[in-house]
Amino acid sequence: MAPFQLNQQQIDSFNADGYLIVREFLSAEETKKLSGIALKDDVIKNNALDLNDKSGKKTRLTSWYIPGNDVYGLLTRSERIVKSVDKLLDGSAPVCHFHSKLMQKEPKVGGAWEWHQDYGYWYKNEFLFPDQMISVMIAITKANKENGCLQVIKGSHKMGRVEHGFSGEQIGASLHYVELALKTMELVYVELKPGDALFFHSNILHRSEANLSDSARWSLISCYNRASNKAYNEFSDSHMIPIEAVPDEALLNRNTGMIDDGVGFVGKEQIHKEEMG
Repeated sequence: MAPFQLNQQQIDSFNADGYLIVREFLSAEETKKLSGIALKDDVIKNNALDLNDKSGKKTRLTSWYIPGNDVYGLLTRSERIVKSVDKLLDGSAPVCHFHSKLMQKEPKVGGAWEWHQDYGYWYKNEFLFPDQMISVMIAITKANKENGCLQVIKGSHKMGRVEHGFSGEQIGASLHYVELALKTMELVYVELKPGDALFFHSNILHRSEANLSDSARWSLISCYNRASNKAYNEFSDSHMIPIEAVPDEALLNRNTGMIDDGVGFVGKEQIHKEEMG
C-alpha cells in the first residue's frame, strides 16, 4: 500500500475552512487495535480528570506530554500524521508533539465542551504563532449528533483569537463573538466513524454537546507545534522536541500495550494553568 499523503485539494480545503476530515485514516484492523487497548486501559482510566461543564455534567479526559512506544504514541508519531501536519502548518521548522489527550464521553453522563479556540488557551502559555499549531482527532468510537460530536464554525480560524473566560471548570470563548460568527459562517457537525481523522486549526471555534445517547464517544486528540514556536510560559518542553516519526506499519507490527507512567500525565492544576496562563 502506498504511504498516505495529503493532496493539494485537501491542503487548500484546510486553509480555507480551518479543518479537514479524512475518512478511513486508520484501517479497520488499526482501529480495532486502538479501541481494544484504549477501552480497557486501566492506566488511562486511573489518570483521567473530570471537568464540569456549566450544567454540572462531566467531561472526562486523560492528557500527557510524551508520545511513547504504546499504541497511542506510535499513532501520534506515525509518518502519516507527522507528514500531514508538516504540510498543514505554517513555517518549516521540525514538527513537535505538544500534548495528547484521550477524550472519554460516557453514555448519558458525558458533559458538553463549551465554544472555544485551542489557541484561546495556548495564547496564555505565550505561544506567539497560532498558524504553527494544530490538533488531530482520531475517532475511536463513532461520533454523531446523538452522542455529542464536535461542532466547528467553518472558516472561523480567520477571525483571529477571541477572548476566553471560565464557564464551569472549562474555558469558553466570548459568546458575543461566537454569536456573530454563527451569523456569518456555517456551523458544521463533524460526524465521524471509528478510524476517521479530523485535522483542525488552533484558532477554529469548536464545541461539543453532552452525550445523552446510549453509546460512548471516545477520541484521541494529539496537538502539534513547530519547534520555532517557543512557549514562554509552559510547564513542559515537549513542544520544542522534534518528533521521532515511526513508519505507519509500527502501529500493527509492534507488540504494543497500554500506556505507562513515563509519558508525563497532566494534572488538573496544570490544565488550568495552561488555560489561564
